[in-house]
Amino acid sequence: MFRLAALLWVIVGTTLAGIALVVVVATPSLSANGMMLIPIVCTAGFLVAMPVAYLIAKQIDASTIKKA
Repeated sequence: MFRLAALLWVIVGTTLAGIALVVVVATPSLSANGMMLIPIVCTAGFLVAMPVAYLIAKQIDASTIKKA
């Protein structure tokens, strides 16, 4: 399950970091401080993705049929 969670983390982390980046760039009050905020929100996106990827991997692992 750890390998699945690691693979999902790469995908989910990139997605969440991209969403955070778009929010910073698209919001005029935040884009003024973009040089400082972009690294922070992208790092936060990757960190938030760790437990999310683990929960998704847990759900996928629970739904698959295990062979004896």
